[in-house]
Amino acid sequence: MNIYDISQEVFSGSIFPGDRTPSYEKIKKMGAGDSYNLSDLQMCVHNGTHIDAPAHFISGGKTIEEIELSRCIGPASVIEFKGVITADHIREKVVNNDIRILFKGNGVLTLDAASELNKLGVLLVGTESQTVGNEENCQEIHLDLLKKDVVILEGIVLKEVPEGTYFLFAAPLKLGGLEGSPCRAILIDKL
Repeated sequence: MNIYDISQEVFSGSIFPGDRTPSYEKIKKMGAGDSYNLSDLQMCVHNGTHIDAPAHFISGGKTIEEIELSRCIGPASVIEFKGVITADHIREKVVNNDIRILFKGNGVLTLDAASELNKLGVLLVGTESQTVGNEENCQEIHLDLLKKDVVILEGIVLKEVPEGTYFLFAAPLKLGGLEGSPCRAILIDKL
């Protein structure tokens, strides 16, 4: 059994333009005479590997703690794409029983590809980028997926993961009322 950690390290990971850079302060230090270590963390919930909830782009949409965990945990297919991903590409490479799709490579979703994923009933879409789509169509693609409660997992690292089917665990932190959350995403080889 292989376990692949597909998460970015938070402090050295990618940051979407305009988001806060993660930082921490050690407020208690055993090396300074305190009886324990304690750190204070400051970051955007969309830093590094993270999940977008519908509330990220939909007013009144589900917040991160309202996402069904069954969408974030279960069988997932890693599929490699380079360049623009169209609906035709989805029809060629995604099969009907692929309900969690992780896009490996620099593939960029188009709106018609997102709509095709919705037609297939996909529960989760993951990308190595810090956002689905590109800067021009980012909001449209988020809206198309999130209105169907598709979980968006962004900032994953699939460099060492071959294409195939795995068991995904990518549960978000239970951050009540927020539109997103960091997560520690892992893939496990099926036995």
